[in-house]
Amino acid sequence: MRCPYCGSLETQVKDSRPADDAAAIRRRRICPDCGGRFTTFERVQLRELAVLKKSGRRVPFDREKLVRSLEIALRKRPVEPDRVERMVNGIVRQLESQGDSEIPSDRIGELVMEGLRALDSVAYVRFASVYRNFREARDFNTLIDELANGAGQAPEDDTSPPRTKARSPSQA
Repeated sequence: MRCPYCGSLETQVKDSRPADDAAAIRRRRICPDCGGRFTTFERVQLRELAVLKKSGRRVPFDREKLVRSLEIALRKRPVEPDRVERMVNGIVRQLESQGDSEIPSDRIGELVMEGLRALDSVAYVRFASVYRNFREARDFNTLIDELANGAGQAPEDDTSPPRTKARSPSQA
């Protein structure tokens, strides 16, 4: 493993332990050349996955890109990181177990939408607005109506704070 600080190839493992419900190994490393410390994760990869883009291009599947897009959708939402990690692990397992090494990008988007619908309705709407390329406010209304009318409705979002009536400054 190359040191991220000095580029040395001689790093030493100081500590290893299971992570992500034993789906990964967390390794704490140190570089003997510069003394830098860093953490790496090892995960089982059943097969090499490629994403088939709408343009026809094929790119390697990047788990971190999936995590980043979820972090954007979940920004400032009260969702525990371990729930997000379990969701990502579940999506990756589904993709790896499908049998195809090439996955259409829209399949990944649909799996993310399903997961977010169950995890956090606000993040679901945020992700959907980008994924479905909303152009007008009417698109948001349609999606919110689908959520409200139970079209694949998510369980009640227990992570949202209770709504309170807004006070005017004179009442505060």
